Amino acid sequence: MGDKPLEFLSVSQFAERIGVAERSLSKYQLPEPDAVIGDKARRQTRGWLPETVDAWNAKRPGRGNWRNAKK
Repeated sequence: MGDKPLEFLSVSQFAERIGVAERSLSKYQLPEPDAVIGDKARRQTRGWLPETVDAWNAKRPGRGNWRNAKK
């Protein structure tokens, strides 16, 4: 009963965590969300665990590395 619920990052928190503007996320192929709230007929809310975002960010190409991104 005393278990703390999982906390997921929103899209805006995802962007903040990796240091980009939220609108810039549309340029990236983001990892699959760890949670989805709602259904496709209506607006869905996606959420990621901090460790998912950190792992993805560690592997994403940096400036000048886009040619090597598909290895």
